[in-house]
Amino acid sequence: MTPPTIGRLRVDGATLHYEVRGEGPLLLLIPGGTGGAASFDDVADDLAADRTVVSYDPRGLSRSPLDDPEAPQHVARHADDALRLLDLLSPEAPARVAGCSSGGIVALHLLATRPERVERVVAHEPPVVEVLPDAAEHRAMLARVQDTFRREGLMPAAAVFAAGLRPSGAAPTVTPATPATPATPPAPPAPPAPPTAGLTPRAAARVERTMADMPYFLGRIVPGFMAYTPDVERLAALSDRLVLAGGADSHGELPHRCAAFLAERLGAEFVRFPGGHTGLSTHPAEFGELLRKLLGG
Repeated sequence: MTPPTIGRLRVDGATLHYEVRGEGPLLLLIPGGTGGAASFDDVADDLAADRTVVSYDPRGLSRSPLDDPEAPQHVARHADDALRLLDLLSPEAPARVAGCSSGGIVALHLLATRPERVERVVAHEPPVVEVLPDAAEHRAMLARVQDTFRREGLMPAAAVFAAGLRPSGAAPTVTPATPATPATPPAPPAPPAPPTAGLTPRAAARVERTMADMPYFLGRIVPGFMAYTPDVERLAALSDRLVLAGGADSHGELPHRCAAFLAERLGAEFVRFPGGHTGLSTHPAEFGELLRKLLGG
Protein backbone atom coordinates (compact mmCIF):
# COMPACT_ATOMS: atom_id res chain seq x y z
CA MET A 1 0.00 0.00 0.00
CA THR A 2 1.36 3.41 -1.01
CA PRO A 3 1.28 5.91 1.86
CA PRO A 4 -1.05 8.77 0.94
CA THR A 5 -0.29 12.45 1.21
CA ILE A 6 -2.14 13.73 4.28
CA GLY A 7 -3.86 17.10 4.35
CA ARG A 8 -5.97 19.19 6.72
CA LEU A 9 -8.68 21.52 5.45
CA ARG A 10 -10.37 24.12 7.59
CA VAL A 11 -14.12 24.32 6.87
CA ASP A 12 -17.01 26.01 8.65
CA GLY A 13 -17.20 24.47 12.11
CA ALA A 14 -14.66 21.68 11.60
CA THR A 15 -11.22 20.65 10.35
CA LEU A 16 -11.16 17.83 7.80
CA HIS A 17 -8.51 15.12 7.57
CA TYR A 18 -8.04 14.05 3.94
CA GLU A 19 -5.72 11.71 2.04
CA VAL A 20 -4.50 12.01 -1.56
CA ARG A 21 -3.11 9.30 -3.84
CA GLY A 22 -2.12 9.27 -7.50
CA GLU A 23 -2.26 11.86 -10.28
CA GLY A 24 -4.78 12.88 -12.91
CA PRO A 25 -8.52 13.67 -12.89
CA LEU A 26 -10.00 13.79 -9.41
CA LEU A 27 -12.06 11.03 -7.80
CA LEU A 28 -13.56 11.91 -4.42
CA LEU A 29 -14.47 8.96 -2.17
CA ILE A 30 -17.10 9.75 0.49
CA PRO A 31 -17.28 7.14 3.26
CA GLY A 32 -20.36 5.97 5.08
CA GLY A 33 -20.99 4.96 8.66
CA THR A 34 -17.96 5.34 10.90
CA GLY A 35 -15.46 4.11 8.31
CA GLY A 36 -13.75 7.38 7.46
CA ALA A 37 -10.96 7.55 4.90
CA ALA A 38 -9.64 4.17 6.09
CA SER A 39 -12.70 2.38 4.70
CA PHE A 40 -11.23 2.89 1.20
CA ASP A 41 -7.71 1.72 2.05
CA ASP A 42 -8.11 -1.59 0.22
CA VAL A 43 -9.25 -0.01 -3.07
CA ALA A 44 -7.68 3.45 -3.15
CA ASP A 45 -4.29 2.43 -4.55
CA ASP A 46 -5.79 0.56 -7.50
CA LEU A 47 -8.18 3.42 -8.23
CA ALA A 48 -5.24 5.85 -8.12
CA ALA A 49 -3.42 4.11 -10.98
CA ASP A 50 -4.74 6.69 -13.46
CA ARG A 51 -6.32 9.44 -11.38
CA THR A 52 -6.03 11.48 -8.21
CA VAL A 53 -7.98 9.73 -5.46
CA VAL A 54 -9.09 11.67 -2.39
CA SER A 55 -10.66 10.11 0.68
CA TYR A 56 -11.43 11.82 3.97
CA ASP A 57 -12.94 11.57 7.43
CA PRO A 58 -16.29 13.42 7.42
CA ARG A 59 -16.70 16.16 9.99
CA GLY A 60 -17.07 14.88 13.54
CA LEU A 61 -15.59 11.45 12.76
CA SER A 62 -12.16 10.17 13.71
CA ARG A 63 -9.53 12.71 12.68
CA SER A 64 -11.91 15.50 11.58
CA PRO A 65 -12.91 17.22 14.83
CA LEU A 66 -15.84 19.58 15.22
CA ASP A 67 -15.46 22.99 16.82
CA ASP A 68 -18.69 22.26 18.70
CA PRO A 69 -18.98 18.52 19.50
CA GLU A 70 -22.71 18.94 20.16
CA ALA A 71 -23.52 20.57 16.81
CA PRO A 72 -26.40 18.95 14.87
CA GLN A 73 -25.43 17.35 11.59
CA HIS A 74 -27.06 17.99 8.21
CA VAL A 75 -26.51 16.53 4.76
CA ALA A 76 -26.13 19.98 3.17
CA ARG A 77 -23.25 20.92 5.48
CA HIS A 78 -21.46 17.64 4.78
CA ALA A 79 -21.97 18.12 1.03
CA ASP A 80 -20.46 21.59 1.34
CA ASP A 81 -17.41 20.00 2.96
CA ALA A 82 -17.09 17.70 -0.07
CA LEU A 83 -17.39 20.73 -2.35
CA ARG A 84 -14.58 22.50 -0.46
CA LEU A 85 -12.33 19.51 -1.12
CA LEU A 86 -13.22 19.62 -4.83
CA ASP A 87 -12.51 23.34 -4.97
CA LEU A 88 -9.16 22.82 -3.26
CA LEU A 89 -7.93 19.82 -5.25
CA SER A 90 -9.70 20.20 -8.62
CA PRO A 91 -10.57 23.88 -8.98
CA GLU A 92 -10.60 23.89 -12.78
CA ALA A 93 -12.42 20.65 -13.62
CA PRO A 94 -15.44 18.68 -12.40
CA ALA A 95 -14.72 15.49 -10.46
CA ARG A 96 -16.06 11.98 -10.22
CA VAL A 97 -17.55 11.03 -6.88
CA ALA A 98 -18.31 7.72 -5.19
CA GLY A 99 -20.16 7.49 -1.89
CA CYS A 100 -21.23 4.57 0.27
CA SER A 101 -24.23 4.49 2.61
CA SER A 102 -24.51 7.89 4.34
CA GLY A 103 -21.69 9.04 2.06
CA GLY A 104 -23.92 8.17 -0.87
CA ILE A 105 -26.52 10.60 0.47
CA VAL A 106 -23.87 13.33 0.53
CA ALA A 107 -22.93 12.49 -3.06
CA LEU A 108 -26.57 12.75 -4.18
CA HIS A 109 -26.95 16.18 -2.59
CA LEU A 110 -23.69 17.36 -4.13
CA LEU A 111 -24.83 16.28 -7.59
CA ALA A 112 -28.26 17.89 -7.19
CA THR A 113 -26.97 21.23 -5.90
CA ARG A 114 -23.64 21.66 -7.68
CA PRO A 115 -23.85 19.63 -10.90
CA GLU A 116 -21.23 21.81 -12.59
CA ARG A 117 -18.63 20.39 -10.15
CA VAL A 118 -19.58 16.73 -10.58
CA GLU A 119 -18.98 14.68 -13.71
CA ARG A 120 -20.31 11.33 -12.50
CA VAL A 121 -21.60 9.84 -9.24
CA VAL A 122 -21.77 6.26 -7.98
CA ALA A 123 -23.91 6.00 -4.83
CA HIS A 124 -23.87 2.60 -3.11
CA GLU A 125 -26.95 1.94 -0.94
CA PRO A 126 -27.69 5.49 0.22
CA PRO A 127 -30.42 5.04 2.88
CA VAL A 128 -32.75 7.76 1.58
CA VAL A 129 -35.72 6.44 3.53
CA GLU A 130 -38.01 9.33 2.61
CA VAL A 131 -38.32 8.15 -1.02
CA LEU A 132 -40.01 4.88 0.03
CA PRO A 133 -43.80 4.46 0.05
CA ASP A 134 -43.57 3.08 3.62
CA ALA A 135 -41.33 5.89 4.88
CA ALA A 136 -43.56 6.50 7.93
CA GLU A 137 -42.81 3.01 9.23
CA HIS A 138 -39.08 3.67 9.04
CA ARG A 139 -39.42 7.09 10.66
CA ALA A 140 -41.01 5.33 13.61
CA MET A 141 -38.12 2.86 13.72
CA LEU A 142 -35.58 5.68 13.75
CA ALA A 143 -37.48 7.39 16.57
CA ARG A 144 -37.28 4.12 18.55
CA VAL A 145 -33.53 4.02 17.97
CA GLN A 146 -33.06 7.51 19.40
CA ASP A 147 -35.39 6.81 22.32
CA THR A 148 -33.50 3.61 23.13
CA PHE A 149 -30.20 5.47 22.85
CA ARG A 150 -31.36 8.07 25.38
CA ARG A 151 -32.86 5.55 27.84
CA GLU A 152 -30.62 2.49 27.53
CA GLY A 153 -27.42 3.50 25.79
CA LEU A 154 -25.43 2.72 22.68
CA MET A 155 -25.51 -1.05 22.28
CA PRO A 156 -29.28 -1.53 22.80
CA ALA A 157 -29.91 1.31 20.34
CA ALA A 158 -27.51 -0.26 17.83
CA ALA A 159 -29.48 -3.52 18.12
CA VAL A 160 -32.77 -1.73 17.38
CA PHE A 161 -31.16 0.00 14.42
CA ALA A 162 -29.71 -3.23 13.01
CA ALA A 163 -33.10 -4.93 13.32
CA GLY A 164 -34.73 -2.04 11.47
CA LEU A 165 -32.36 -2.47 8.52
CA ARG A 166 -33.18 -6.14 8.01
CA PRO A 167 -35.60 -7.24 5.29
CA SER A 168 -39.25 -6.97 6.30
CA GLY A 169 -40.35 -10.17 8.01
CA ALA A 170 -36.81 -11.42 8.63
CA ALA A 171 -36.64 -13.46 11.78
CA PRO A 172 -34.35 -12.23 14.55
CA THR A 173 -31.47 -14.39 15.65
CA VAL A 174 -32.66 -16.84 18.30
CA THR A 175 -30.36 -18.20 21.00
CA PRO A 176 -31.14 -21.86 21.88
CA ALA A 177 -32.62 -22.26 25.33
CA THR A 178 -30.42 -23.70 28.07
CA PRO A 179 -31.87 -26.77 29.86
CA ALA A 180 -33.38 -25.84 33.22
CA THR A 181 -31.44 -28.54 35.09
CA PRO A 182 -28.19 -29.41 33.35
CA ALA A 183 -26.62 -32.75 34.18
CA THR A 184 -23.31 -31.07 35.04
CA PRO A 185 -22.60 -27.47 35.90
CA PRO A 186 -21.57 -25.53 32.80
CA ALA A 187 -18.02 -24.27 32.56
CA PRO A 188 -17.69 -20.54 33.15
CA PRO A 189 -17.63 -18.67 29.86
CA ALA A 190 -14.28 -17.49 28.58
CA PRO A 191 -13.83 -13.73 28.62
CA PRO A 192 -14.57 -12.24 25.20
CA ALA A 193 -11.58 -11.40 23.06
CA PRO A 194 -11.05 -7.68 22.53
CA PRO A 195 -12.31 -6.49 19.12
CA THR A 196 -8.74 -5.78 18.03
CA ALA A 197 -7.37 -9.23 18.91
CA GLY A 198 -5.27 -10.71 16.10
CA LEU A 199 -5.35 -7.57 13.97
CA THR A 200 -2.43 -5.66 12.53
CA PRO A 201 -1.71 -2.34 14.27
CA ARG A 202 -3.23 -0.48 11.30
CA ALA A 203 -6.41 -2.57 11.36
CA ALA A 204 -6.62 -2.37 15.15
CA ALA A 205 -6.42 1.43 15.01
CA ARG A 206 -9.22 1.45 12.44
CA VAL A 207 -11.44 -0.71 14.67
CA GLU A 208 -10.75 1.49 17.67
CA ARG A 209 -11.68 4.63 15.70
CA THR A 210 -14.84 2.95 14.46
CA MET A 211 -15.98 2.02 17.95
CA ALA A 212 -15.14 5.47 19.30
CA ASP A 213 -17.23 7.09 16.55
CA MET A 214 -20.33 4.94 17.05
CA PRO A 215 -22.14 7.27 19.51
CA TYR A 216 -21.71 10.22 17.12
CA PHE A 217 -22.83 8.17 14.13
CA LEU A 218 -25.90 6.70 15.80
CA GLY A 219 -26.85 9.83 17.70
CA ARG A 220 -26.15 12.52 15.07
CA ILE A 221 -25.58 11.12 11.58
CA VAL A 222 -28.37 8.54 11.52
CA PRO A 223 -31.23 10.88 12.54
CA GLY A 224 -29.95 13.80 10.48
CA PHE A 225 -29.21 11.87 7.29
CA MET A 226 -32.06 9.35 7.22
CA ALA A 227 -34.57 12.19 7.50
CA TYR A 228 -33.14 13.73 4.32
CA THR A 229 -35.40 13.97 1.25
CA PRO A 230 -33.48 14.04 -2.05
CA ASP A 231 -34.56 16.40 -4.82
CA VAL A 232 -36.00 13.71 -7.08
CA GLU A 233 -36.95 16.10 -9.89
CA ARG A 234 -33.47 17.61 -9.99
CA LEU A 235 -31.75 14.23 -9.85
CA ALA A 236 -33.97 12.89 -12.62
CA ALA A 237 -32.69 15.64 -14.90
CA LEU A 238 -29.13 14.55 -14.06
CA SER A 239 -29.72 10.79 -14.12
CA ASP A 240 -27.30 10.26 -17.01
CA ARG A 241 -24.48 11.15 -14.58
CA LEU A 242 -25.74 8.92 -11.76
CA VAL A 243 -25.32 5.24 -10.97
CA LEU A 244 -27.20 3.86 -7.97
CA ALA A 245 -25.96 0.57 -6.57
CA GLY A 246 -26.90 -2.16 -4.14
CA GLY A 247 -25.17 -5.22 -2.78
CA ALA A 248 -25.82 -8.60 -4.37
CA ASP A 249 -26.25 -10.05 -0.86
CA SER A 250 -28.36 -7.27 0.68
CA HIS A 251 -31.52 -7.49 -1.42
CA GLY A 252 -34.51 -6.51 0.71
CA GLU A 253 -32.49 -4.68 3.35
CA LEU A 254 -33.51 -1.08 3.93
CA PRO A 255 -30.53 0.71 2.27
CA HIS A 256 -30.73 -1.58 -0.78
CA ARG A 257 -34.49 -0.94 -1.08
CA CYS A 258 -33.89 2.82 -0.95
CA ALA A 259 -31.28 2.73 -3.72
CA ALA A 260 -33.32 0.47 -6.00
CA PHE A 261 -36.52 2.45 -5.51
CA LEU A 262 -34.78 5.78 -6.14
CA ALA A 263 -33.12 4.42 -9.31
CA GLU A 264 -36.52 3.35 -10.62
CA ARG A 265 -38.05 6.75 -9.90
CA LEU A 266 -35.18 8.58 -11.57
CA GLY A 267 -34.76 6.28 -14.51
CA ALA A 268 -31.12 5.96 -13.42
CA GLU A 269 -28.83 2.97 -13.80
CA PHE A 270 -28.93 0.43 -10.94
CA VAL A 271 -25.98 -1.92 -10.52
CA ARG A 272 -25.40 -4.78 -8.09
CA PHE A 273 -22.03 -4.81 -6.37
CA PRO A 274 -20.43 -7.89 -4.78
CA GLY A 275 -21.24 -8.50 -1.13
CA GLY A 276 -23.85 -6.72 0.91
CA HIS A 277 -24.10 -3.27 2.44
CA THR A 278 -20.45 -3.50 3.51
CA GLY A 279 -19.19 -5.06 0.27
CA LEU A 280 -16.40 -2.48 0.16
CA SER A 281 -14.88 -4.22 3.21
CA THR A 282 -15.82 -7.84 2.53
CA HIS A 283 -15.09 -7.93 -1.23
CA PRO A 284 -12.63 -5.05 -1.78
CA ALA A 285 -10.96 -6.33 -4.96
CA GLU A 286 -14.22 -7.04 -6.78
CA PHE A 287 -15.87 -3.91 -5.40
CA GLY A 288 -12.98 -1.71 -6.53
CA GLU A 289 -12.84 -3.29 -9.99
CA LEU A 290 -16.54 -2.66 -10.63
CA LEU A 291 -16.31 0.86 -9.23
CA ARG A 292 -13.47 1.62 -11.64
CA LYS A 293 -15.54 0.40 -14.60
CA LEU A 294 -18.57 2.47 -13.59
CA LEU A 295 -16.54 5.63 -13.07
CA GLY A 296 -15.00 5.33 -16.52
CA GLY A 297 -11.87 7.04 -17.81
